[in-house]
Amino acid sequence: MGNETANPASHTSVRSKIQSLQELAEIAKQAQDEGRKVVLCHGVFDLLHMGHVRHLEGARREGDMLIVTTTGDGFVNKGPGRPIFPEHMRAEMLAALSYVDWVGINQASSAEVVLNTVRPDIYVKGSDYENPEDDVTGKIQSERDAVEAHGGRLVFTKDITFSSSNLINKYFDVYDPPLRDFLEQMREENSLPQILDLIERVKDMKVLLVGDTIIDEYQYVTTLGKSPKENMIATLFESKELFAGGVIAAANHVAEFCAKVDVLTVIGEADPHEAVIRQSLKPNVGLTALRRAGAPTTRKCRFIEPTYMRKLFEVYHMDDSPLRESLADDFNSRIVDVAKNYDVVLVTDFGHGLIQPETIRILASEARFLAVNAQSNSANMGFNLITRYSRADYICIDAPEARMAVGSKSEDLSIIAGDILPRLIKSNRIILTHGKHGCVTWQTERGAHRVPAFTKTVVDTVGAGDAFLAVTSPLVAAGGRMDHVGFIGNAAGAIKVGIVGHRRSVEKAPLIKFITTLLK
Repeated sequence: MGNETANPASHTSVRSKIQSLQELAEIAKQAQDEGRKVVLCHGVFDLLHMGHVRHLEGARREGDMLIVTTTGDGFVNKGPGRPIFPEHMRAEMLAALSYVDWVGINQASSAEVVLNTVRPDIYVKGSDYENPEDDVTGKIQSERDAVEAHGGRLVFTKDITFSSSNLINKYFDVYDPPLRDFLEQMREENSLPQILDLIERVKDMKVLLVGDTIIDEYQYVTTLGKSPKENMIATLFESKELFAGGVIAAANHVAEFCAKVDVLTVIGEADPHEAVIRQSLKPNVGLTALRRAGAPTTRKCRFIEPTYMRKLFEVYHMDDSPLRESLADDFNSRIVDVAKNYDVVLVTDFGHGLIQPETIRILASEARFLAVNAQSNSANMGFNLITRYSRADYICIDAPEARMAVGSKSEDLSIIAGDILPRLIKSNRIILTHGKHGCVTWQTERGAHRVPAFTKTVVDTVGAGDAFLAVTSPLVAAGGRMDHVGFIGNAAGAIKVGIVGHRRSVEKAPLIKFITTLLK
């Protein structure tokens, strides 16, 4: 770095203040070598207001150089339509402030990456973060640890504060009318404290998940065009990823919210992928995996054009015939032995031969609280309907699965959820997910409610329904209102469709932040 880059007074334009994190690290190091004190602020800064102005002005007084970083668009979990302004516009707005020396964009979900790269002498946060109990993200302590690890310290400014999200929700028309009206109703009912309390109530629960383990393989390929000699498309292999999906992915979602999670499943002896499965498990997830002789662990290989995450086709590797009698008996006896020890038994039934009629009977008999999803997919279309289950305390399936189960293409989903399905299955809590249309919830006491979807930005839909089911099942068991549960489930689904495959789970802190932002 030359002196021209390190001296803000030499800037020829506002945009020249905007640098990469690595360049900011070099600028900070040079300033510190010269005996100057480097101050860092970090945030989304989606709507620059007087609270931000006073905060940054106060931060500048703490040292000799002020660096401000803003969160990249892909890591802003603040609900639909957010951020209002894209990352480069937000960076430019910050750079336009005279007392801001340098600006950067952080392509990560927390400030720890910035703190470990730039290593400021002082990290400044607003007074609303001073009480750790008020920090819904739970990140302030880890950020304090990061800055102190490099010899810096955390300082809080004390001046007027505003909430960008509150101002945006109040004055900006960023939501579609159905969602805007729904959120306004939730605010009028003061639903946020009830929702946060509901999420907190499940933290000590023990959950058993029963279901199919699936390896989701993503083969990333570039399309070359039609083969000149065959009627097919040629592709060029680039890379691949293996994810532990099915019941394993669902367990990892639950583990973010509940104290103890156990999985009972069956994997193949041939091509088991056991290392991938075990390495993916959260620390509070226990695994009991029986072995199926002569069969692989079910693997679904998707071929994907990575630029826009377009799935071209998929190949199933599996044996979906019913389990042999001895293995089925062993599997069922284990359910009998342990089911009553859990607050929730959650069944992820993908219809690949694991869950047989006797297993369903035992689950219905032994579980204290039974939550079920019976999925329809390419391999079992029409043969794995939710009506296989005689009872469930909570049913969560998607709209096409519900329509197939009741044999209706056109009936209103509220009628299916609140009238037809309860006559076929003994259940008083039902949610039908409906993609971009949100979900329909039903419970005996409150009837049916429609909850709009929260996002239109979809990266990958794989596992979104499982995330919805996994996060909501303990909440239903805790006695949550079904419209509140549907609200939380839609938020979890909105986060999940922004994640490729099962690279990470829906986490508690970002979910709470997402919900809090929507209801401010």
